[in-house]
Amino acid sequence: MTLQEALDTYLPLIEDELRACMTPPANSPPAFFGMMHYHLGWADPQFQPVQIKAGKRLRPLFTLLTCQAAGGDPHDALPAAAAVELVHNFSLIHDDIEDRSDTRRGRTTVWALWGEAQAINAGDAMLTLAHLGLHRLSERGVPPDRVIAALHALDQANLALCRGQHLDLDFESRLEVDADAYMTMIQGKTAALLGCAGQLGAMVASPDRDLTERYRRVGEGLGLAFQIQDDVLGIWGEPDVTGKPVADDIRHRKKSLPVVYVLGRRNDPGAERLRALYAQEELSEGDVADAIAILDASQARPYAEELARYHLETALTELEAARPEPEAGEALREMAHFLIKRAY
Repeated sequence: MTLQEALDTYLPLIEDELRACMTPPANSPPAFFGMMHYHLGWADPQFQPVQIKAGKRLRPLFTLLTCQAAGGDPHDALPAAAAVELVHNFSLIHDDIEDRSDTRRGRTTVWALWGEAQAINAGDAMLTLAHLGLHRLSERGVPPDRVIAALHALDQANLALCRGQHLDLDFESRLEVDADAYMTMIQGKTAALLGCAGQLGAMVASPDRDLTERYRRVGEGLGLAFQIQDDVLGIWGEPDVTGKPVADDIRHRKKSLPVVYVLGRRNDPGAERLRALYAQEELSEGDVADAIAILDASQARPYAEELARYHLETALTELEAARPEPEAGEALREMAHFLIKRAY
């Protein structure tokens, strides 16, 4: 099975399961679910139905493919796939508030439309719906002990995600951030949820804890590679492809891996210059160009790309050790390579 075939087969099922988890109960205030539906691309600001592309849905797809790879029926894992996607989107609603982001995916963010308080509430509600959605595993015949274990795994991943976001916010106010601290941050902020996606998929398929842990490690490795590639695109990505201005992460003084790598080079004039630039409250376009030149001279991009490849290969080694079902294994391998070869 190719990745495109998996997308064509499973994305409609994922969307149906998400909508089932997000169905408003009787007498629910229209705006309560409407804000969440808006964020997911199902409604316009007046809460009228629309269908707008809202994310890659890679995490829920990964859940279904790992279930199949571990010998299970992907349909049984749909509640887990939806739960992972809802946790991801809860975090995005809150991230937009914390980062003061006015737009996401080309649309005005929830907080920018309805205020911070309502956006916080919408994010909290989406997290709750993720937990309720995971309980739907029982309806698919998943044994109660595995449903409980799945809930525990999701909570652990969410805690790691919040811890990673805490570190990311903390990094904004200081320059002394090294590569080890950065990796700890993305282990929580990005890798933990993708690891959980793989763990849940395998958990639905099998009671074998060693196998579910292996698929968790596959997801974590891919999550690390994904985030590092995201950092590369945030500086060197093509605006027409990424939808963001070139070097947007530099403009916002983000402590992404290429920047952290250079800042950690002691007694390096380039590092000192970059440190001085990042100490400013705002960067001019000339400052942004200077920062990119410093990163290029320090070979920060090749460093980051090599580290992304390392985590990709580590994840693929774990995948092969799991002896995946052939069709799902093919799609997972293609997905893994897509995550670091993508241009958006």
